[in-house]
Amino acid sequence: MFYVLEVDTRTMHILGITAHPTAAWTTQLARNLLTDLGQRAAGLRYLLRDRDSKYTQAFDAVFIADGIEILKTPPQKKPRG
Repeated sequence: MFYVLEVDTRTMHILGITAHPTAAWTTQLARNLLTDLGQRAAGLRYLLRDRDSKYTQAFDAVFIADGIEILKTPPQKKPRG
């Protein structure tokens, strides 16, 4: 499931569900989100995301083009064992 949560309003946008997400799929969903939000997208300042390889430069560029800063979660250590 791919969703976006607006923290200030606690509005959740469920954008899509697939068993096999790809970089192209996530990038298209990012475009769809900003199109659906229209003028409301201007109020968004940050996108917090993890470091999954599905979030490529093309994905980030969709948000950066609208002036939204990308914040990535810190890298996670792999557990020993």
